[in-house]
Amino acid sequence: MKTSYLILLLLLIGLSTNSYAINPEKYVVNKASNENFPLVSKGKTASILVDDKDYAGVLKVIGHLENDIFQVSDLYSKRIKKISEAKDFVVIIGTLGKSKIIDQLAKEGKIDAKELQGKWEKFTTQIVESPFKGIKKALVIAGSDKRGTIYGIYDLSNQIGVSPWYYWADVPVKKQSELHVLPGVHSQGEPKVKYRGIFINDEAPALTGWAFEKLGGFNSKFYDKVFELILRMKGNYLWPAMWGRMFYVEDPQNAVLADEYGIVMGTSHHEPLTRAHAEWGKSNGKWDFNSNSEALIQFWKDGIKRMGNKETIVTIGMRGDGDEPMTEGTAIELLENIVKTQRNIIAEVTKKPAEETPQMWALYKEVQDYFDKGMTVPDDVTLLLCDDNWGNIRKLPELDAKTRKGGYGIYYHYDYVGGPRNYKWINTNQIERTWEQMDLAYQYGVDKIWIVNVGDIKPMEFPIAFFLDMAWNPEKFTAGNLEQYYMDWAKENFGNQFTEEIATILKLYTKYNARRKPELLDAKTYNISNYNEADRIVAEYQKLAEKANLINEKLESEYKDAFYQLILFPVLASANLNEMYVAQAKNNLYAGQGNAIANEYAEKVKELFEKDAILTNYYHTQLANGKWNHMMSQTHIGYDNWQQPDKNVIPKTKTIEVSNKAQTRISANDNSLKVGTFINKNLDNVRGFVENQGYISIESKNYSKAINSDAVKWTIIPNLGKTDSGITIKPSNIKPIEISEVSPRLEYNVHFFSKGKIKVNAYFSPTINFKIGNGLKYGIGFDDEEPQIMNLNTDSSEKAWAESVANNIKIITSPHKIEKAGNHVLKIYAIDPALVLQKIVIETEEGKILPSYLGPPESFRKK
Repeated sequence: MKTSYLILLLLLIGLSTNSYAINPEKYVVNKASNENFPLVSKGKTASILVDDKDYAGVLKVIGHLENDIFQVSDLYSKRIKKISEAKDFVVIIGTLGKSKIIDQLAKEGKIDAKELQGKWEKFTTQIVESPFKGIKKALVIAGSDKRGTIYGIYDLSNQIGVSPWYYWADVPVKKQSELHVLPGVHSQGEPKVKYRGIFINDEAPALTGWAFEKLGGFNSKFYDKVFELILRMKGNYLWPAMWGRMFYVEDPQNAVLADEYGIVMGTSHHEPLTRAHAEWGKSNGKWDFNSNSEALIQFWKDGIKRMGNKETIVTIGMRGDGDEPMTEGTAIELLENIVKTQRNIIAEVTKKPAEETPQMWALYKEVQDYFDKGMTVPDDVTLLLCDDNWGNIRKLPELDAKTRKGGYGIYYHYDYVGGPRNYKWINTNQIERTWEQMDLAYQYGVDKIWIVNVGDIKPMEFPIAFFLDMAWNPEKFTAGNLEQYYMDWAKENFGNQFTEEIATILKLYTKYNARRKPELLDAKTYNISNYNEADRIVAEYQKLAEKANLINEKLESEYKDAFYQLILFPVLASANLNEMYVAQAKNNLYAGQGNAIANEYAEKVKELFEKDAILTNYYHTQLANGKWNHMMSQTHIGYDNWQQPDKNVIPKTKTIEVSNKAQTRISANDNSLKVGTFINKNLDNVRGFVENQGYISIESKNYSKAINSDAVKWTIIPNLGKTDSGITIKPSNIKPIEISEVSPRLEYNVHFFSKGKIKVNAYFSPTINFKIGNGLKYGIGFDDEEPQIMNLNTDSSEKAWAESVANNIKIITSPHKIEKAGNHVLKIYAIDPALVLQKIVIETEEGKILPSYLGPPESFRKK
């Protein structure tokens, strides 16, 4: 690779070589030079030379590239199949070992075969001078295997300005008349995670309604769009839609097309041996291995027969009917027998040893208990570890665990149906939390499968892109460059318009939505009396909405559909929903006071409820000429238990009979006036955060000192969490740290005007104890006192878990005694990895901290 020349060239033309996320290396420019390859220049486009004996999927995707070049340049590329027909400037595309043209170039040393031989999904894109007689210069895209070549083709598409989201989010393609490829060997290497995919789930009513209206159902027309999207984002794996759906049955072409594209198919965690749950009809009898093993064995055999040689990861194991627990208690012997039977079926039908067919066993919900209590599966089976359905990983391999041939995977969620409540409507996922949890998993050796439940695909476009980008190379992503990811994604999808502003909106709307899922919001969520909390929340959302509206007005018209889907709708709809519940809270308050202003808020609730329907209606009927009808039809207002209501239900309000028009208005008890006001104190010798109104509130990133060690460093994760940022120790793959005078700790300077008993409330992300042992621990103390050892997971009850995920925070309280007023140092000691501290609230007077959802705002700090 001409690395030094390439870096010099990039510096000369002002391109960055360390853009981490979307495309690590920009190699297509608009300027001609003798060294560059003219893909499109002076009204001509280079021909494309292929071996028509290459993979059918490769030839199909070359067709996509030809179309992409046309979308950019309005010029058609000529496809040629014989070297003798090629002349001047030619793009040569093919798979090593499958394309005679690529093999000939390798044999003659024109490309380095060693770069590709035996590699997984790797491509190289490079300029070759005079590769064959009559060809002046070729751009050669060569793949180590089918997907490697396909990734190389789509990578070029991306470089010329075609977003993976051109269809699924209507991202426009910018016209360009000159496209020139820079010299050098362009490659993204091999992926660090072997299988990287999505799970389409909980897809009714939104995606189902859309798919049936627009494409006739979950057929090969639908999956053609899905497979292309996955491959454009360098994914390779899919669990198909499964709510009453049957991937292999509804359209037999589904599986044929997946195989052609090179998509590795699977089935969800509770659908063994490639059989969709919906395929098990009542005529088959009971879904029970004890009483109906014969019918189940035949059912599974048929699934493996149907699979044939198509690339598949076969789900093994069994849950109860309809994704329920199989039996009361932990039936290890039964499940081990089921797995043994299933592997015998695989070996019998495929006529090769079971270990030659990739398999995975999902440790989902109660199935993890089987594993924890000693159940084993053969070493070649991938153990698919899971989160808690709310983005918090439940289990990781022990650091000293024996290496498994099948390795480990993670099943993660951006969408969920279940307790404490469904969340399906809008994107509520912070990429910072996804990064923190998936980086943790990767550091613990989870690199075989990464799959994420994405619901209806839309509106999870942004976090899906992040998950698959990170899965390609988790090592490229750090807490420090996540901000850049927002920038890169905004730049790529909005034609470099308002990049910083759009990145900020993306970052903040997902932060605000992650505080509490919209389905869990109600009039009691944010406090309308204390710390001005509810009004601050409404103002934050309204500020975002104003910014988004302003950008929308100035944006080039062809980008407006994409902007509405990716930015404007989620911002406006989320802002509207939060304002509606605050209006309901104010209605309830004023009605209780007998104040006629309650009626205005009742009207406001009605107006905002109707606005929700108006925004949705625009999405369905006006946006992209009605292309996305049904896609936002998920109910989200009016939940009263974990399951969704049949339709949105307007929040209840009360009205007051008005006898006197000039009725005096009474305001809410507004304690916000007290925030930040000091009783006249002398602050001359004060250091750090200052006690006021019975508390000190501190954002975790605002420490006075961070003491690191050779092994770990304190790492701020900007934007993570409910109020500001999170802080944790990295790397995560470490043994517990023994507290000592020099061990890693955070120090916070504080000043107390009082003395005596106090409490420290430490606000953490709701991380689950993912390893053997009784919980994740940290130390805490003031000054030189013996630190108390606190356990994040002391209460691991279902109730405590549900509260922590609903609130998206876990608050651990420790009691302390301050012997004298004045300056002190609060010290937080690292013991276990993966604790993410967001905020600290010190209670100095009992009962003085007022009820609120986010806790008191940060206290005054004297530096």
